[in-house]
Amino acid sequence: MNLEITIEDERWQGLEPLAGRALSEVLAFCGLESDLCEISILGCDDERIAVLNAEFREKPSPTNVLSWPAEDLAPNNPGGKPTVPKPDFTGEITLGDIAISYDTCAREATETGKSIEDHVTHLIVHGTLHLLGYDHIRDLDATLMERVEIEILGKLGIDDPYNV
Repeated sequence: MNLEITIEDERWQGLEPLAGRALSEVLAFCGLESDLCEISILGCDDERIAVLNAEFREKPSPTNVLSWPAEDLAPNNPGGKPTVPKPDFTGEITLGDIAISYDTCAREATETGKSIEDHVTHLIVHGTLHLLGYDHIRDLDATLMERVEIEILGKLGIDDPYNV
């Protein structure tokens, strides 16, 4: 897997192994060869992610994770599975970019009594599924995405994050 990680906040030490493990499991679940996939992750803080959230979603506040898919793989029918991406002419599959905020992740992990490692892993799984066309705007899509997250996290030894 071609994983490019940019660390803007030094508290993100250890992000690469968490990301690699989460991404490998998501890609395997989706039937993708990880060696062909390219993903970029930005480990930042609340200040930076608030700027990105304002710029791209018109929501000028921090959030935990943002995703920018390289292509729209979302299904046309609610609750349907996304399209599986195909390699480009170079043989690679560029999936897109993810930004994740340490401040929000740490706060949410504390509030829910989870380890930051498990919560960050969940958010990387969540963000990667967005890159692959999963969404949670409509109820049927949210149900599918949560079910997929729970299954992938279970394979990683992480409890259902929605059963708090």
